[in-house]
Amino acid sequence: MDALLAFLTSPIFGTPGWFWLAFLALIIILLVLDLGVLHRDQHEIEMRESLLLYSGYFSVGVAFGGWIWWQLGGTKAMEYYTGFLVEQSLSMDNVFVMAMILGYFNIPRKYQHRVLFWGILGVIVLRAIMIGLGTALVQQFDWILYIFGAFLLFSGIKMLRSGGDEESHPDLAQNPVIRFVRKHIRVTDDLHEGKFLVRLKDKVSGKPLLYATPLLLALVLIELADLVFAVDSVPAVLAISQDPFIVYTSNIFAILGLRALYFALAALMHRFIYLKYALALVLMYIGGKIFLHDLIKVPALLSLGVTLGLLAGGVLLSLLKTRDKASAT
Repeated sequence: MDALLAFLTSPIFGTPGWFWLAFLALIIILLVLDLGVLHRDQHEIEMRESLLLYSGYFSVGVAFGGWIWWQLGGTKAMEYYTGFLVEQSLSMDNVFVMAMILGYFNIPRKYQHRVLFWGILGVIVLRAIMIGLGTALVQQFDWILYIFGAFLLFSGIKMLRSGGDEESHPDLAQNPVIRFVRKHIRVTDDLHEGKFLVRLKDKVSGKPLLYATPLLLALVLIELADLVFAVDSVPAVLAISQDPFIVYTSNIFAILGLRALYFALAALMHRFIYLKYALALVLMYIGGKIFLHDLIKVPALLSLGVTLGLLAGGVLLSLLKTRDKASAT
């Protein structure tokens, strides 16, 4: 009993162990409720269900920030909320990529939630590794923060200059990952009722052999896409807070909500024409704050307000600009 109590109260990456266990328990409950109860039967998720699901995840994420405020104080809570907001915003581009991947493999809407759900498990592991390495480097070599700041400034300027120009979609048929998988693993083009792996009889020997389905290929590419997007978003959140608990929890809750919102957001992303400009300004603001942190101490509440104001302004301007197109359709 004493050993268990010592483990729960001893710090893990600077935060008591029971904080991490409480967070992981909450995530497990949410995932079991999502797949085991709400989506036990595979069906097409319409916009209303997507919005309701997102509202649930968003509410839990906001409430978790309130719990952080109660346990760790207002500054940590503001850092969490800022990271939560920045991560959701920077990951929105990932919606385009996910839609492109699922469309390329002709994954029906009733199976798309299954792919996105299991992708969350990979995200939980990959983000833990990246954030753990990032925070360890920052704590060991504090000058790395300036590299993060320069990277964010460069990314923001690049995004601002490119504006809303649409980048050409890559030819997924020539993707090296897909070519490698098809070359080294048996792949069937049939969906087999939404399974990732299936056993089929070999036409020559008659023996059952294991085949990957298009759902597994889509899942692999979505995981790799998230890894690429994390290269931008993880340094951005690390620039806001170097507390692994704050960075990791804000990342995971933001991604959970975004995946839930996918089915509604994929149909509306064409209207957010100014969102990239707002994101560019957020990245430049965070990067600039790093370079000036020795001269100017920006309160966490002010950072949250600036971030929220820029993103809200980008969304509102976009919706106003495209309201005629929306009414026409």
